[in-house]
Amino acid sequence: MEWYRFIIQGRVQGVFYRKFVSQALMRKQFKGYIRNLPDGTVEVVAEIFDDDFDTVMQILKEGSPLSSVEGISHEIIDDAVFNTDGFEIRY
Repeated sequence: MEWYRFIIQGRVQGVFYRKFVSQALMRKQFKGYIRNLPDGTVEVVAEIFDDDFDTVMQILKEGSPLSSVEGISHEIIDDAVFNTDGFEIRY
């Protein structure tokens, strides 16, 4: 299990991207959060087991019906400690 930080680029703000992604990740029982960043991108931090990485990437790529994902970067967050017992939208 690792904590990952994703940055999603494209048309991802103002198109219900956070709502759709957070609901999909909640249904799959992931832990973490999603939030808009000032530069127009969206950040997702999630606890992922190796087998689930592709599932998370698919959810992030799909987004909402109005979104258009142009790129996703990711990194492993070493020694991450987050106080969450589910998946949440942060503002």
